[in-house]
Amino acid sequence: MLSALKSEETSQMQLVEREEIDDDDDLFEAIDKLIAQGINAGDVKKLQDAGIHTCNGLMMHTKKNLTGIKGLSEAKVDKICEAAEKIVNFGYMTGSDALLKRKSVVRITTGCQALDDLLGGIISVSFTFWFIFSQCLAGGIETAAITEAFGEFRSGKTQLAHTLCVTTQLPTNMKGGNGKVAYIDTEGTFRPDRIVPIAERFGMDPGAVLDNIIYARAYTYEHQYNLLLGLAAKMSEEPFKILIIDSIIALFRVDFTGRGELADRQQKLAQMLSRIIKIAEEFNVAVYMTNQVISDPGGGMFISDPKKPAGGHVLAHAVTIRLSFRKGKGEQRVCKVFDAPNLPEAEAISF
Repeated sequence: MLSALKSEETSQMQLVEREEIDDDDDLFEAIDKLIAQGINAGDVKKLQDAGIHTCNGLMMHTKKNLTGIKGLSEAKVDKICEAAEKIVNFGYMTGSDALLKRKSVVRITTGCQALDDLLGGIISVSFTFWFIFSQCLAGGIETAAITEAFGEFRSGKTQLAHTLCVTTQLPTNMKGGNGKVAYIDTEGTFRPDRIVPIAERFGMDPGAVLDNIIYARAYTYEHQYNLLLGLAAKMSEEPFKILIIDSIIALFRVDFTGRGELADRQQKLAQMLSRIIKIAEEFNVAVYMTNQVISDPGGGMFISDPKKPAGGHVLAHAVTIRLSFRKGKGEQRVCKVFDAPNLPEAEAISF
């Protein structure tokens, strides 16, 4: 009984600590700092209304996009960009500085602290899928990057999304992200009641965990993009650590039909992915998104699995880490590191 009370007090204390973020640890510069550089407060307000809330985010926009904001002329945009360049450095840095910057990356556990900490060795077959999965990612889902999980229905993609809703809120000393969760649902598969047992498994208060998740149901690709634009304001004010999109491609496959609209679809998809990448790097948040698969008619009888991820090369080049999920025998689930800049090709099987 005492241990249960202690666990509850600890989880509640962790949730309180999450909101106490030291200003010195900020990884972005607020857009309000432009005022000190001589930029009119009204022009700063126009930038905020357009979804730009940090100087870092401002530097990620082209001048063409900025002049499209009502009330901002080319001369004003030039002056704003010059002021932002004095606040943030978007130029070259040494490899040593880049390595130092990588230390700010947080890896969020997928469910097992023990194997997240494991540096190597033999993995016992008695471990569950998520234990082995954490080891394959050498620490978990990392921030400032996009992790994509693609596979057929019922292959475990959405279940991992629900687990990350909880593990992201764990303190960093427990391999969590110590932050809040943003969840965009395009398929209607988010279940808050599923969060409750997962939170209890980690000794956290389910109510507090659910309160730290902001959820939105998207119905069109335009609605999905607008939800992303609105996130900047929230992330500049509150400590978010992960953005979950389940799934990235579903609405595009509905709103664009036939080969005649394929080019337009891919362009819109590229714009959305560009926005997601900027969110990940601007606010140092992890992005976990699921993806559907399509059948490859040209795969032929000699290909063991003719299914491939939807989205084409546009999606393939945008993501940082690609994970392939598939169903195994019975209740088994198989995950394969399909593509990653710093991970070897590996496979995990549930038992």
